[in-house]
Amino acid sequence: MTIKDIQEKKIKGEKITMLTAHDCPSASLIDEAGIDIILVGDSLANVALGLESTKDVGMEEMLHHAKAVRRGAKSAFIVGDMPYNSYQTDTQKAVDNARRFIEEAGCDAVKLEWFDQCLEVAEKIVQAGIPAMGHVGLTPQTAQEFKVQGKDADSAKAIITNAKALQGCGCFSIVLECMPAKIAQILTEELSIPTIGIGAGVHCDGQVLVTHDVLGLVSRFKPKFVKQYVNLNDSILAGLKQYRQEVVSGQFPDEQHSYTIHSDELEKLRSNIENVQ
Repeated sequence: MTIKDIQEKKIKGEKITMLTAHDCPSASLIDEAGIDIILVGDSLANVALGLESTKDVGMEEMLHHAKAVRRGAKSAFIVGDMPYNSYQTDTQKAVDNARRFIEEAGCDAVKLEWFDQCLEVAEKIVQAGIPAMGHVGLTPQTAQEFKVQGKDADSAKAIITNAKALQGCGCFSIVLECMPAKIAQILTEELSIPTIGIGAGVHCDGQVLVTHDVLGLVSRFKPKFVKQYVNLNDSILAGLKQYRQEVVSGQFPDEQHSYTIHSDELEKLRSNIENVQ
């Protein structure tokens, strides 16, 4: 999967699929399922590292997990989510950190959320030859609270303006998070680059969700836009409890899960042990 492939999907009206991954096994499964884009998201903080906020995860953790994702994915396009403070404070630092995602972790692109100096940073990253995905609407790294964005004309216009500006800077696609479906539809029609929605309705060129939410792997706040396709949390817990019970009761390991030795060899061993003074 390449940027050209992703952008051609918009032209052809084919939906783009995107999910998060933070380790090799997950990336391999997502890749095998035929998902177009894997986002090494800063949701790593919440779903894998036990941190309270996405603001608490840094570059080293993100790179560590991005490398693991790269090992697992053979076909999917991999985007590294630039963590909080890795690109907002210094433009050159932002470019250097973006380059680390490409050169050290093997990502194909980086994603950065909208903030006041976003255009300057995005432009410098793109000029450095690093593909960049934008992100407008709800931006969790800087949001004061979780709420739908663009529900009035003025704020919706600001989102559209920002998205168009990111396209003008050279971003190859853009994430639209937590906004009315009609606003996302306008953006999708207005932009020539693909839009990837998360809580932005069906009219986006593609959709992204956190894989842990899709699979029911964590018990946490679930926004309205999250759809859980299976409940692995309950299945895994049931399996772990059964394992504990079988170990405690002596049911596991049974003969089927144990190795054997020929009776002649066992007798020889016992004789040798008996002869040892």
